[in-house]
Amino acid sequence: MIVSVIIPTFRRPDSFLRAARSVLRQEGVAFELIAIDNSPEGSALEAFAQIERETSVAFRWSHEAKPGVAQARNAALKLASGRYIAWLDDDEEAPPHWLASLLAVRSRTGAQSVFGPVRARASSDAEHVRFYEALYSRTGPATSGFSPRAYGIGNSLQPRVMFEDEHFDTRADQTGGEDDKLFALWAEAGARFAWAADAWVIEHLTPNRTRIGHGLKRAFAYGQGPCELAWSARNYPALARHMIVGAAQAAAYALASAIVLAGSTPRALMLLDRAARGAGKVLWFMEQRFYGEALARQPA
Repeated sequence: MIVSVIIPTFRRPDSFLRAARSVLRQEGVAFELIAIDNSPEGSALEAFAQIERETSVAFRWSHEAKPGVAQARNAALKLASGRYIAWLDDDEEAPPHWLASLLAVRSRTGAQSVFGPVRARASSDAEHVRFYEALYSRTGPATSGFSPRAYGIGNSLQPRVMFEDEHFDTRADQTGGEDDKLFALWAEAGARFAWAADAWVIEHLTPNRTRIGHGLKRAFAYGQGPCELAWSARNYPALARHMIVGAAQAAAYALASAIVLAGSTPRALMLLDRAARGAGKVLWFMEQRFYGEALARQPA
């Protein structure tokens, strides 16, 4: 039984090398490594050549020059031959037991998709480290088992057959959320999800992600997610409910953050995060671009 571990990457060659080398240290599991460089200029191609020199593990890669998060994932799936697909982001680093832990929960539950925790790690010299690490971390139950919900696709595992009829929606190339849309389709078809508490990874935060503006923009986009899914499913009562709740959250948390701002900036940031998520529910139709052409236009 082979697992295809997929790492899409965009202008992070050093970070990709760290992620790939963590995969190569996996224990007790047969795997292959799949990589996709999604930058127009092919910024990771030398890093791919370096991995080829370092390992005898099956390693296949491609350059998908059209920037877009769904484009990259779909290109990677074309190269995968394993019975299972495991996803690792290029800023993540997995411990040696990672794959085995995901597979153990899949074997025990039979769930169609298994997710693990993400422990965000910011540079020690960044301001408000605790805020950013909490913002980008993924937490869940303390024990493994079935989950009533899906999580993000980074640090997850699915049978490859799940992708034969459904692929990632390229309309989400710029905004992200391509995984949420796919998981929502699976849930409607009766798929089950599971949580692997021991299959944690570390997510290394780049300096641009530890800025207040970027952090609050992310929180705003997180808030938009439930409304976007309700709109896609034409579940208008759920959309209205999310918007009402969001309006109340935005007002309450914004006021609270203003009250504590003078005395406790970290606490104020936590409250602003909640206010931004609430605003995202209300203004769910305002597109936020984090990927694809939005990144490609930045200096390489």
